[in-house]
Amino acid sequence: MWKFEVYTDKAGESRFRLKAGNGQIILASEWYSSSDGCENGIASARKNSADKANFEVAETKNGGCKFNLKAGNGQVIGTSEVYESDAACDNGIDSVMRNAPDAEVVEV
Repeated sequence: MWKFEVYTDKAGESRFRLKAGNGQIILASEWYSSSDGCENGIASARKNSADKANFEVAETKNGGCKFNLKAGNGQVIGTSEVYESDAACDNGIDSVMRNAPDAEVVEV
């Protein structure tokens, strides 16, 4: 079961992470100054994950790749883990597109 975990980091900022059914973190958010902002970020992730055009893939220094999910205004909503291959990165995007819209929200 996929879920958005909402938490407060060590600096006191609100964040979310999208976890796959196996517990692996697929997408991690930027920071938000309030829990309301974090909830809006989750709503944006759900909405924007439906369109593959909102995903931007970038190569890492190690030769792997990662993706950013962006809002309509170009702002980064969340960033993926680093994948070792383009195919694995594409699978990660497809998984977010399929599962983020219906993922439950839990506070940790």
